[in-house]
Amino acid sequence: MNIFIMRHGDADTKVHIDDQRPLTEQGILEVKVMAKWLANENVEFDAVFVSPYLRAQQSAQTLTTELNASAVLHTLDLITPAGSASEVHDYLDGTIALERYNNILIVSHMPLVSYLLAEMSFEKSAPIFSTAAIAQIDYNTKLMAGHIVNHVCPGDFC
Repeated sequence: MNIFIMRHGDADTKVHIDDQRPLTEQGILEVKVMAKWLANENVEFDAVFVSPYLRAQQSAQTLTTELNASAVLHTLDLITPAGSASEVHDYLDGTIALERYNNILIVSHMPLVSYLLAEMSFEKSAPIFSTAAIAQIDYNTKLMAGHIVNHVCPGDFC
């Protein structure tokens, strides 16, 4: 199966309540660029797990709308900026054990997205994610880890 980990698009820095920061026009464009890449890769999500923060919710909604995706959005309080990568990993492994997913998407924030990539991959790489960047892990459910296949960002297509 594939696990895609995405950082939300660019968010408004003028809003000072962190969980209420909306996407900027640039952020919406970044997410649309990434949706086009996913469409070109013929990726269809079985489930989308998203942070409750506004910018992540807007990123997930924009992405799934652009992809005409029918995947259900699952809001998880675990995947906020201060979330624990090991707790998210445990949650996902438990969820994966109950469901038959081919592709799932996690939409969250720095630094969690970096820590989560390191936690769930054999490479243990924790790169910085630019806004709307997506990393793809070819995930082995028996080994509960996988190899990083892609790490792309909107700037790769401009």
